[in-house]
Amino acid sequence: MSIRAAVIGCGDVSTVHFEAVAKLDGATLVGVCDPDPLRLAAATELYGVPGFADHKSLLEAVRPDVVHVCTPHDQHASIAVDCLEGGVHVIVEKPLAHTLAEGRRLVDAAEKSTAKIAVCFQNRYNATSQAMHALLASGELGPVLGAAASVMWHRSPEYYASRPWRGSWEGGGGGLMMNQAIHTVDLLQWLVGDVAAVRGSAATRFLGGTIEVEDTAEFVADHANGARSVFYATLGHAWNAPVTLEVVTEKAVLSLRGDLTVTYGDGRVDVIPERASDTGGRSYWGVSHELLISDFYSRLDEAEPFWISPAEAEKSLRIIKDVYRQSYPDAVSKVS
Repeated sequence: MSIRAAVIGCGDVSTVHFEAVAKLDGATLVGVCDPDPLRLAAATELYGVPGFADHKSLLEAVRPDVVHVCTPHDQHASIAVDCLEGGVHVIVEKPLAHTLAEGRRLVDAAEKSTAKIAVCFQNRYNATSQAMHALLASGELGPVLGAAASVMWHRSPEYYASRPWRGSWEGGGGGLMMNQAIHTVDLLQWLVGDVAAVRGSAATRFLGGTIEVEDTAEFVADHANGARSVFYATLGHAWNAPVTLEVVTEKAVLSLRGDLTVTYGDGRVDVIPERASDTGGRSYWGVSHELLISDFYSRLDEAEPFWISPAEAEKSLRIIKDVYRQSYPDAVSKVS
């Protein structure tokens, strides 16, 4: 039986969703949605399916089984909730929502719905991430002592001018932390363990004439298991350098920079290569959107929630909003 799929939001990241649906056996694209007439017209012509300016019209007209939400951040929760309440399965891009309140609303809706929902933290499907998680979970490396991560990328004023919501608190819910570095924040807490406390700061260091959100951030996190991690991210670098993530355990050091290098205390060194991307997506999106989407579709008949659920995605949102709360104590709207 064919699974009827629809994509809501035909901007940049929708490319990898369209590609993934096209490669899935048994999945058929039946509709697209975008309020921008030019993007909508381009998508309907390219994919040969009906187009809609609002998601409620799409849901009523084509009745999809699965909806991919690829909209600006401030629309994630409201669209996903409408889909879940209508019994439609959802794949929603990160972040979970642009505010904590909207994120909690989506968590509650997911827990009440019989439909399934996944949040796109696709980097958890990277070969290197999977290998790191398996090694740490096995216990063979001993307890985790600490970790460090960095995201040193580049974004220009033109990047924000092309999509103004990216540089606003109202549309994006934040800047660098919400739109770029959240994947690494998610990996850090997934690999090392739940975060019990975080101390950090966020600021606009070089794009102040272009955006109102942060382009640089750092924090120290205390994990519930006693480990401590440090994190630094900026959009002021000259290029998009590989994300780094280092986890130090009692018996080894796991260093991720493209490929994963595991250096054991006895001198042994293992290297786990990352897969190469064969999609039209940008390299900094990672290589694993297709794997996450395929896995989600394969589990639609399972009773239990998808493993990257809204409740799981809320963890990284809370870390980021906690940093914002410390950085902007007089601006409630930035951290709500």
